[in-house]
Amino acid sequence: MPLDLKSTINLPKTAFPMKANLPQNEPKTLARWEEMRLYDRIREARAGASPYILHDGPPYANGPIHLGHALNKCLKDFVVKSKNMAGFDAPYIPGWDCHGLPIEIKVDQQLGGKKLQMKPLDVRLECRKYAQKYLDLQLEQFKRIGVLGRFDKPYSTMTPEYESVVVATFYKFFEDGFVYKGLRPVYWCMHDRTALAEAEVEYETHTSPTVFVRYQMQSDPRTINPALADARIHKDKPVYTIIWTTTPWTLPASMAVAFHPHEEYVALEAANGIYIVAEKLAKSAAEKCGFVDARAIAHFPGSAMENTWFYHPFLPWERRRILGVVADYVTMDTGTGVVHTAPSHVTTGCQNMTACRSSKPMNRLSSS
Repeated sequence: MPLDLKSTINLPKTAFPMKANLPQNEPKTLARWEEMRLYDRIREARAGASPYILHDGPPYANGPIHLGHALNKCLKDFVVKSKNMAGFDAPYIPGWDCHGLPIEIKVDQQLGGKKLQMKPLDVRLECRKYAQKYLDLQLEQFKRIGVLGRFDKPYSTMTPEYESVVVATFYKFFEDGFVYKGLRPVYWCMHDRTALAEAEVEYETHTSPTVFVRYQMQSDPRTINPALADARIHKDKPVYTIIWTTTPWTLPASMAVAFHPHEEYVALEAANGIYIVAEKLAKSAAEKCGFVDARAIAHFPGSAMENTWFYHPFLPWERRRILGVVADYVTMDTGTGVVHTAPSHVTTGCQNMTACRSSKPMNRLSSS
């Protein structure tokens, strides 16, 4: 007969089951917390204590929770519960972000071609219904993983009360003079027809060659400086200005060339033409563009170039004329002191491009 070793060991006798049966017992525990209003009782017990407020960034109401949601909420729940146990009044007010592009994309996918026949307000109502569906789902899922909070009265960014506070706050900023019109690009999604936050814009690493490009003048050069009217100097020699750009892919959209209004510019006579560049950068530009023997024949401020006209370097002149403008963003640290401008691009052909990595200089003139 086998020996019953268990009976020979002095073990405590308990009524606890061998198995935890968590799938069955966890919902019962949560139901008991709900029934005894555990969160409200903690608030009552901590009333008047030193407050500890955790500002929780609201999750996005566009799907069920995932492991990232669970990790985020459990870690914050540890903090809030430990602070309550330490004697602080540490409430947790859950909330949801119910606006933005992801919800619109999901609703577009659901509606399909039907959206084209719907009124904009009806489409927004569908977005509201979609957000509310996942707000309710996530609320129950957060409660299911044991998070304590004011789930009977959460906040959401789409409730009229919340929106009214946003409008009132914005209006106060407006009244106090903090709202103004500035020169800042707004990123726009052509596909979804909505504005994008900077965090939603991703750039691929791209290397472009830097180029010097000449623009032939169409206007009468005598309007710039009388010295350019001397036939002995410029007879049969076209007059150009030269731009330097790190974004040659913007050249087809070029609409203007910009000069600094208060900087000095010089007209350099070379064998094949006359070139107008900033005086501070004339020596460097001449060396890189291949006319080191050019001589200065006229000096004038950049303001003299305003409202002049140039030919596009490679597009037919009937289709595109380039306007000379003045701008104080033109720098004198590199290039030629002349900047081509392509307004249809978020960033123009500026000399100081931070979004473009240019490591292939091309020290030659290019033109049509």
